[in-house]
Amino acid sequence: MNEITAASKPILDAPTGSAPRRDDVVVRLMHPEETDEVAELSVAAYSASYAIGDGYRADIAAVADRAREHEVWVAADAATGALLGTVATPRAGRTMSPVARDGELDFRLLAVAPDARRRGIGETLVEHVLGLARERGSERVVLNTGPEMLGAHRLYERLGFERLPEREHTITRPDGSSFLLMAYGRTL
Repeated sequence: MNEITAASKPILDAPTGSAPRRDDVVVRLMHPEETDEVAELSVAAYSASYAIGDGYRADIAAVADRAREHEVWVAADAATGALLGTVATPRAGRTMSPVARDGELDFRLLAVAPDARRRGIGETLVEHVLGLARERGSERVVLNTGPEMLGAHRLYERLGFERLPEREHTITRPDGSSFLLMAYGRTL
């Protein structure tokens, strides 16, 4: 599944929410020459909604490093090619974070360009991840999220994800402050 359009993808669990069929967005693997643009999009997306520290900003911007280890997907406007959003998944048989267990697919750094919000891009990318998980035979899709990412929580819950409190843990920042790193999962 290297490239799909929302119109060509299968309907995925309609009762818990599937992306509307559309032909205006293509989800595909990032091209190597798009690395800097995806990094800028990601940092802009997170910076527009959250106060992010330098360390997390560097992690978000490390798209080239991520692409060497994992898969970086982009949602692009089908007519213009403009990048609208991105998400990262592990290569088949691997994981990206400690939240994932055997038989699960995890994803990280879902980001939608600030000027592309409210167009269903985040939902389209999450539905892509769900389809990828099914294609790989995964039993569940899991992720971590911060407590302040309320819009993301609403998206995940609308798409059938549930909190996994037993996989949550507290992160302590370099300045001594801390927060709960939340976990969500959806059984397929």
